[in-house]
Amino acid sequence: MPILRKQCEMFPDTLLDLPTAAAPWEVAHLRSRQEKSVARLLLDENKPFYLPQVQLTQKRGGRTVISHLPLFPGYIFVRRVDGLQRTLWRSGGVANLIEVADQAQLTADLLQIRRLQASGAILAPCPDLIPGDAVDIREGAFSGYTGVVVEERGQLRLLVSVSMLRKAVAIEFPRELLARGKAGDLRRAGPGAKTPSLMPGISQAPATGSAAVRKRNRRNI
Repeated sequence: MPILRKQCEMFPDTLLDLPTAAAPWEVAHLRSRQEKSVARLLLDENKPFYLPQVQLTQKRGGRTVISHLPLFPGYIFVRRVDGLQRTLWRSGGVANLIEVADQAQLTADLLQIRRLQASGAILAPCPDLIPGDAVDIREGAFSGYTGVVVEERGQLRLLVSVSMLRKAVAIEFPRELLARGKAGDLRRAGPGAKTPSLMPGISQAPATGSAAVRKRNRRNI
């Protein structure tokens, strides 16, 4: 079972004990998949940071691979010290810096995460999908289609509106099959794919078994 080595996620070890008056928190918003490279550069330059990570087990080519991914993809928590911003911008992986208005609250939140990690708790990033979000369907018969989150139904299931053959179909999908998509990118994946429009007025559908379906024909199809 290959295990990819976990990267340093906090420097220094006393990071959460540093007074915020002397070294206030900032949050670096990063470009895609730049979290670990930015963290490595900060470590090399002795700049304080926190990049909480979670363990992920995947099957690849018949093998089980254990890796460690950021708990908050796209973000790294840093403390404002001399030379920090210069190091961040030099990395090429930073999109922008976010100021933290409530320093005490962020410190408390990160302390809680760190204590949960130390206790052996299993943490997992939770996709924040709300009505109106564009999503991609990753598995099953509708894999490759995109849709818009219409309604949350409990903690595990979402009702998603999917465009297909110029007709609107609302179907319930397990949340784990959904991945956040790009707004406006509502199409079926594949070469030569066309972009059908979502029907107006499709807000929710009555449940029938495991899938709720509602169709509305359009003229001139």
